[in-house]
Amino acid sequence: MPGTVDANLAKLGITLPQAPAPVANYIGFNQVGNLLVVSGQIPLVDGKISTTGKLGAGVSIEEGQAAARTCFINLVAQVKAAVGDLDRVKRVVRLGGFIACGPEFTQHALVMNGASDMAVAVFGDAGRHARSTIGVPSLPGDAAVEVEGMFEIG
Repeated sequence: MPGTVDANLAKLGITLPQAPAPVANYIGFNQVGNLLVVSGQIPLVDGKISTTGKLGAGVSIEEGQAAARTCFINLVAQVKAAVGDLDRVKRVVRLGGFIACGPEFTQHALVMNGASDMAVAVFGDAGRHARSTIGVPSLPGDAAVEVEGMFEIG
């Protein structure tokens, strides 16, 4: 029988992908005590980056939000790989967002809301989290967005 989080994913029409494999010398997640830290996830869909380029220079805020949602889905896939039952997530503690953009772009928070809104849609009130969002000149593979996360596991 599916749990609450799996039911929320199903209602949203989301099927979790396999957790993306690391592309360099790091691991996808690391659990210390009841904290699970998940490495930054880019918007991979079927092994390809779905949104490339820079916000404000060819990539719209809406496209960036969709990319951030995809990044969060990949975070959840990593959590599932780490702990199995997503109902073990007691809280999304923190999300960190990296937005590829030029120096004139100032709407980082709107882009990152794509991931934050998805966290609440998937985990309910336990999805409310602390957050940092910064602009960067580039990301791996020319991804437009990258999101990392920290989760409390019960």
